[in-house]
Amino acid sequence: MPAFEFKLLPPADAIEFFRQKGYAIGFSWEDIWQSEHQAAFTVAKAMQLDILRNIREAVDEALVEGTTFETFRKSLELLLMQKGWWGRADMQDPLTGEIKNVQLGSTRRLKVIYDTNLRTAHSEGQWQRIQRNKETFPYLKYDANNSEHPRLEHSAWDGLVLPVDHPFWKAHYPIRAYRCKCGVTQLDKDTLDELGLKPSEPPKEETYTYINKRSGEVQSIPKGVDPSFNYPPGGRLVNLKKMLSDKIDRLPDDLKNAASENEQIKKTGI
Repeated sequence: MPAFEFKLLPPADAIEFFRQKGYAIGFSWEDIWQSEHQAAFTVAKAMQLDILRNIREAVDEALVEGTTFETFRKSLELLLMQKGWWGRADMQDPLTGEIKNVQLGSTRRLKVIYDTNLRTAHSEGQWQRIQRNKETFPYLKYDANNSEHPRLEHSAWDGLVLPVDHPFWKAHYPIRAYRCKCGVTQLDKDTLDELGLKPSEPPKEETYTYINKRSGEVQSIPKGVDPSFNYPPGGRLVNLKKMLSDKIDRLPDDLKNAASENEQIKKTGI
């Protein structure tokens, strides 16, 4: 039986994952944290819901149509400039009350938004397929060769074969870092034998300490994982949305009202 290759699959599961998200307003990238990204679309310092909607619509179109970054950029750049969400500006930090000079829209930020949202949507959609097919295809093989310059930790895992339900994938199923292009191939036992492969010895887990500067939370994070990506795939979205609702309740009134509008927005988010 052939292996499952995920790179060219139609994005139906990815689209479904992206469209089930709500909205979350955050001043810092550390305000909407880790698994909360599975339940909400957010862009740091996009404090107006209409700006978030505009960016989300463009991401949704890119996901559905498979458009390039240049098309994505051109669809947003002028609009965001017209709305005043471009370049640097003074903005009050709602957590501290301090006025800070911050970066709003830029070509670099649009690239990160485009890349991160598309890759995470495809990753989460693929995880759903993996779970549906794991009885027939019970193994995953790590592929770090999609990137010209993969991270050293990720390179060390290239070719690693482990069962779908092995704890390693909860921490390291790609993507787990900004601009990460790693992937997986799902395999059955026959294909494993044909390729001369066998389940690998699990790598020793090493961690580093990270402190969220907004909340003060101290975490031990697996090496090879960026702090924002330290969460398992396929999170419990109902629980995550409750967490986000609690965060909205702690916002200042003006931001709370804007964020709460999300309750009236359909799952398409557009």
